Amino acid sequence: MKIIALADLHGKMDMIPRFGPVLVTADLVILTGDITHFGHYVEMQQVIKAVCEFNSSVFAVSGNCDYSDGEAFLVESGMNINGCLRDFQGLFFAGLSGSLSCPGKTPQEYSEQEYGAKLELLSQKIRQPFILVSHQPPRRTINDRVFPGMHVGSKTIRKFIEAYEPCACFTGHIHEGIGIDTIGKTKIINPGPAKDGNYAALTIENGKIFELRADRI
Repeated sequence: MKIIALADLHGKMDMIPRFGPVLVTADLVILTGDITHFGHYVEMQQVIKAVCEFNSSVFAVSGNCDYSDGEAFLVESGMNINGCLRDFQGLFFAGLSGSLSCPGKTPQEYSEQEYGAKLELLSQKIRQPFILVSHQPPRRTINDRVFPGMHVGSKTIRKFIEAYEPCACFTGHIHEGIGIDTIGKTKIINPGPAKDGNYAALTIENGKIFELRADRI
């Protein structure tokens, strides 16, 4: 199975056709949040429709810069994995929307305690093998590091990964946190902002990672 992941598109519709040749190669496209830039239902619908012109197999979570009615469109379209466990060809996907508090107020922000409650409910649904899709990165990886080297990821999400060992975790949110890191047995991937041409590609066979890379168009 080949998965293409886009993070932090921020409503840059003109980038989607440029991703087209990559998107059409995927069995599944993952959108890891901030799909719009402070967009609502209509903006989310427009972006998703543009992605689906190249690949209609899409799972997604919303980000802190997406309003909740935008996530409602993801639910209606059958693409939402926030708080859910979804099966795709025998591989399971679990998702988590929003982010921790930001320097400037954004539409979907949660505390560590709120994330803990969400992950407690999610943990009751987990089946292996699974991939976690979390807009908010876990704590203390290259993927949550901001200038000048501070880590701003979630301790709660990191504990969840340590406990349940997804084979991979796609994340985003921290635009400078591009790359691949590891927590235990789990590969953590922040592709970098899709608005700037970044994406990640994962090939997985029998629940095991065959190839993983962060790339640019």
